[in-house]
Amino acid sequence: MTRVLIPLPSRDFDPTEVAIPWQVLRDAGHEIVFATPDGARAHADPLMLSGEGLDPWGFVPGLRKVRAIGLLLRARADARAAYVTLERDSAFLQPLRHDALDDVAFDALLLPGGHAPGMRPYLESATLQRVVAQCFDNARPVGAICHGVVLAARSTSVRTGKSVLHGRRTTALTWALERSAFQLCRWFARPWDAGYYRTYTESGDEPFGFRSVEGEVTRALAQPEDFLDVPDDHSDRRIKTNGIARDSANDARPAWVVRDGNYVSARWPGDAWTFARTFNEVLTIAFAP
Repeated sequence: MTRVLIPLPSRDFDPTEVAIPWQVLRDAGHEIVFATPDGARAHADPLMLSGEGLDPWGFVPGLRKVRAIGLLLRARADARAAYVTLERDSAFLQPLRHDALDDVAFDALLLPGGHAPGMRPYLESATLQRVVAQCFDNARPVGAICHGVVLAARSTSVRTGKSVLHGRRTTALTWALERSAFQLCRWFARPWDAGYYRTYTESGDEPFGFRSVEGEVTRALAQPEDFLDVPDDHSDRRIKTNGIARDSANDARPAWVVRDGNYVSARWPGDAWTFARTFNEVLTIAFAP
């Protein structure tokens, strides 16, 4: 049985990017191991589960449960159902500690994302960066989605002294998607907390978008062309890039997933099903009897 490690922050991870891959990989027969900073169960970003607080009136206590935009922005029903099931999983409820991972045997690594402030300790963890680097240096399969790609980009290979993504092709949350979410939040969904959808923002003379996911990941690559977005001439470009359509168990058309050897990357929750299935294909080939 293949053992897959999914490290998590204490809070604010995206529920879709964890629950859907967990469900797909579990159903395929893999053992899933979770890890958190302190060994306590992790909690998803509550706004992505309920949608409460994602409307202009969401800061008013008595009106938080009146949702309009929030119902559109929260995780879809299939992801919420998967998360409810995940919350009863013993491995999720009894995770390992991040600082104990050096002594844990696992075969593959999956890095989910999320954008709320609780993600920063996860993305900035030297412990997790070391674990990620070891996986790449030892040619273990690695999957990363959305901000999980930032964690990979910040991980330095012992062999090369460069990012583990240097010389690889990848995707991640694109600046187009991140900027659209930021603008929606700023003007309509959460104007009192306009930066909610941006984990890091620019300072000083940095141009708008410099601290975006795409910006940081691209700077870690061997060449900018190694960051792959949907080509302009792709037949499904509109559905893949409109920021509304999401893939499902039966429809992969909205997804954009990049595979480079045993490394798989994706952009956002709208790619989660296809991302998980592609990663499962990599595991099946890598650990075929």
